[in-house]
Amino acid sequence: MPAESVAPPAVAPEDQRSRTVRRVVTVLALAAVLPVLYLPGLVHDFFDLKIYMRAMDWWASGHPLYDYVQPDRVQGELYFTYPPFSALLLRPFAVLPLGLTIVIFTALTCVAVVVTTRWLVTPVIERHGLHRTFALTVAVLLVFAVESTRETITFGQINMLLVVLILADLLFAVPGARRWAGVAVGLATALKLFPGIFIVYLVVTRRWRAAAVAGVTAAAATLLAAAVAPRDSWRFWTHELWATNRVGRTDYTGNQSLFGLLSRIDAPARPNQLLWLALVAVVLGYGLWRAARAARAGDELTGITLTGLVGGLVSPITWTHHIYWFVPAVVLLVDAALDADPATVAGARRRRRLLTFATVVGLVIVYGVVSFYDWGVAAARTDTPWEFLLRNAYVLLALLLLVTLPVRREPRPITG
Repeated sequence: MPAESVAPPAVAPEDQRSRTVRRVVTVLALAAVLPVLYLPGLVHDFFDLKIYMRAMDWWASGHPLYDYVQPDRVQGELYFTYPPFSALLLRPFAVLPLGLTIVIFTALTCVAVVVTTRWLVTPVIERHGLHRTFALTVAVLLVFAVESTRETITFGQINMLLVVLILADLLFAVPGARRWAGVAVGLATALKLFPGIFIVYLVVTRRWRAAAVAGVTAAAATLLAAAVAPRDSWRFWTHELWATNRVGRTDYTGNQSLFGLLSRIDAPARPNQLLWLALVAVVLGYGLWRAARAARAGDELTGITLTGLVGGLVSPITWTHHIYWFVPAVVLLVDAALDADPATVAGARRRRRLLTFATVVGLVIVYGVVSFYDWGVAAARTDTPWEFLLRNAYVLLALLLLVTLPVRREPRPITG
């Protein structure tokens, strides 16, 4: 016979009011901290977005797109580095006033933060009976507090728009076997290359049709750009793509990849290429193996998160605003902690351990690696253990999560 459901105990009005007050105070406190966290980033003044728009003006004036260059205090010189398909989508914004373009991109990023956070957190709220409005509000505020979000907004980057495409495809379209599954990942790949790691994820998880659709979509978008701008496309794919010096110094602390870590150890010399390739092979193989296992166990979000962390580690350059994938990692850790049974000794220990780990990850990604430190403009080695930890915090944290991120048992499907 099925067990009878037991109604939750009634909450006294006084307790309810006290709980409401605590929730309001928590939300207000988090909202009050946000401006303080954003203050250091105001000096960026939408620097990257301005490069995009100036490059579009340069291109519209008849100059080769990838000849555009702008001086930079830290990197020396910065160029337009996105694929030609991105340029096609960015070019219409060049006719708008710069201030309006900034408002549009900032608003789109903010909407993307809210939407993606809702996708991640809603299943946790439903699984554990949390207060929906309070939990979602706190989660959104915390995601806005994360350094990657702050850097995305203050630099005027497009990263959160790519995250929307990736998560929409891999959380909803692919598991639901929709006919358009793979299209959004393909478009994201054509826009900024990094999302191509998720096509590999589709392959290793044997979603052959979605992987093929993603690959064809990326190729079609690339060919469309080549038809519109053949010379610029040829130049990008045959030369500029391989010139990492166009993106910036690999040893700069903001580059939180394995190559960045090795570059900071060997600076000002270049790191050993064979060592880097060996590390990439190990991380790629192990990380995608774990991602595939998670997907086969029904935990799609863990598979996606592991893949995103792998992509950040193996890319030659992974700036701090690229490291979104710590956000779902924190959600996964909290969800797994709440699944642990606190009534048993082992369950209570597991819950404390996972919540502590989630808190540490959260604190690290909020404090960040570049927001509150000026690392200077000269190439410098990491000579002390403390500096090594500080300058490579995201790399080391990503490696730790690759090994320890739990695969949840029978997570419920995510609903839109």
